[in-house]
Amino acid sequence: MSVESDIELVKRQELELALGAFDEDVAFALGASVRERALAEGLGLVVDVRSWDRQMFFAATAGTSADNAEWVRRKINTVRRFQRASYRMVLERGEVPFPPQSGADPAEFVIAGGGFPIRVKGAGIIGCLTISGLPGRKDHAVAVDAFCDHLQVDRADYTLPTG
Repeated sequence: MSVESDIELVKRQELELALGAFDEDVAFALGASVRERALAEGLGLVVDVRSWDRQMFFAATAGTSADNAEWVRRKINTVRRFQRASYRMVLERGEVPFPPQSGADPAEFVIAGGGFPIRVKGAGIIGCLTISGLPGRKDHAVAVDAFCDHLQVDRADYTLPTG
């Protein structure tokens, strides 16, 4: 598949993997499912689930460090500012720092996969689920899988091709 078709699929993920509601229970369910997958598959990752006003779930598995939490923080900032998955930013711009004229300080923002917007039907993007610890495309895939499982939709309909 081409970069353009990947971008179109990520846009579809962002729009269609919308929740009916979001609260502490949903945040816990999403985060816990990611943590359980990480444990089952031996993945070293950090997962953060939040609304824009507060963190609602955080977990780290073996093999992660404080650096992963820092990557999460910067990915969250990117999702919030640009209102899209951080991996879509990778596809659209390349995995390079923001230029100085953008006003997006690389110490605060990063173009890397793993930040996925939490969209609530009728409300828009109200937070994000963020993963760090794997290559960016895989971080993104873990987040998308968590939404698919939570919404009980077929992962295959939303999975980016490997490559």
